[in-house]
Amino acid sequence: MATDDVRIQGKKLKSLPKVSLHDHLDGGLRPQTVLELADEIDLDLPADDANGLEAWFSDHIDGGSLEDYLEKFDATIGVMQTREGLVRVAKEFVEDLADDGVVYAEVRWAPEQHLTRGLSLDDVVDAVQEGIEEGEDAADARGKDIRVGQLLTAMRQGSRSREIAELAVSWRGRGVVGFDLAGPEDGFPPSNHRAAFDYLAEQFFPTTVHAGEGAGLASIRSALIDGRAVRLGHGVRIANDLDVVSREGEEVLVTFGDMARWVRDREITLELSPTSNLQSGAVTAWGDTMDAHPFDLLYQLGFSVTVNVDNRLMSRTTLTRELGLLAQAFDYDLDDLEAFQLNAAAGAFLPVEEREELIEIIAEGFQR
Repeated sequence: MATDDVRIQGKKLKSLPKVSLHDHLDGGLRPQTVLELADEIDLDLPADDANGLEAWFSDHIDGGSLEDYLEKFDATIGVMQTREGLVRVAKEFVEDLADDGVVYAEVRWAPEQHLTRGLSLDDVVDAVQEGIEEGEDAADARGKDIRVGQLLTAMRQGSRSREIAELAVSWRGRGVVGFDLAGPEDGFPPSNHRAAFDYLAEQFFPTTVHAGEGAGLASIRSALIDGRAVRLGHGVRIANDLDVVSREGEEVLVTFGDMARWVRDREITLELSPTSNLQSGAVTAWGDTMDAHPFDLLYQLGFSVTVNVDNRLMSRTTLTRELGLLAQAFDYDLDDLEAFQLNAAAGAFLPVEEREELIEIIAEGFQR
């Protein structure tokens, strides 16, 4: 699907205002940038040209499990160990989002993974913030208005979550808007990081937690209880807490488990990433094609669903493409696509006044 040409009801999807909540910095590099940065630090790569490298990422990403999926990031993280590399990657990341019509985004990344060449935690956050601001300025110079906030991620298989939580809070008001927990879910529940989450709660600092992607309902439960998550990174397996009683044509009768009802009724945002969810095996229980993804079931039942890319490079995707694929699979119209953006705006880690402004920008953009 050519993303530049996708139209719904005569409107080009790429030009519509979008909100991206789940987008990994180390999963959104330009292939040529990876090559050039790798050459500067003598890092070996599996391909020596941009097309070959892009193909390598996409050809080797369908591992069928989250753990296999995560193994493919060594190459990108490897070139993000210097200040220059981090600034460039962050700047280009923002520019590429703006070119796709994104007006607000939150970029998540794990500072603890970028310290091998002598930078400190504060150094790497400062470098990424510099790149973000340069990217915002570059987009503005081309008539594209975008704002990007950082989500600092702690790795759940590690032991630095409290330190990263303190780092995130120290950067509040200077570019960092929230905290995230990522990495292999199975065997590494959020409860392992209760000290970090207790601290964040005491500081009234918002959290999103990867859960319900590589593990099931127990991971979501821990994210909600131990992590006090106000958003779920993916969270797609919340559908396991729904019991489909009957189907008659397009009518589906469903009974809710207590957790699913809590997530729906509290409007806890689901950061769904359709293509990535297929690639990581998160939706295997429902099928392996887009029209089998439980996205539409969750949407129709009133969950706060949002559309995200997760990792643009690895999945060869954009937010425009994800919206187009969903529209094709479930016959969505512009009202549906606008609803997803409004959900994302409502779930953004912004003050309520700024969320309301973002909602107005989306509404006006879709009306035009």
